[in-house]
Amino acid sequence: MLRFTPLAITLALAATAGVLSLPALAAEPGRVGQTIIRNGEQAAIKGSDTIFTGTVRIDPLYSANNDMRSSGGSVTFEPGARSNWHIHPVGQVLIVTSGVGRTQEWGKPMQEIKAGDIIICPVGIKHWHGASPTTSMTHISICEEKEPGKVVEWMEPVTDAQYNGQ
Repeated sequence: MLRFTPLAITLALAATAGVLSLPALAAEPGRVGQTIIRNGEQAAIKGSDTIFTGTVRIDPLYSANNDMRSSGGSVTFEPGARSNWHIHPVGQVLIVTSGVGRTQEWGKPMQEIKAGDIIICPVGIKHWHGASPTTSMTHISICEEKEPGKVVEWMEPVTDAQYNGQ
């Protein structure tokens, strides 16, 4: 069930009325317009054995550019596959699109995640994520660059005991 706070209702009404709208910018000479990345235009990447355990496929969605510092990718973990422990200098959002997975924040219990779940990982929080032992899991990952090319700091592999919540 959706819950609407008075602030959310006010913002929605203001946006509908055009109070919060920004002036439209026409494509000016020298200004880049929208970019459409067609499905299948970008090759999938096999997840590196140095930062993943098991079989992982990364499908790039979009890269950071001069005006937008975020990047996105769709990451599929086969059953039992997982990332190493890692942190993000500007945080991370994960949107689970299919399957069943697991995630854990350092020092806290492992948690199950499912399609439709959204995980917001704040700046500098050590964590990992991956598939369940029997089901693959795909999520969209959105990260922002703190400095060019720097969205993650990879750490040690997740042990089998950690993966199994022990």
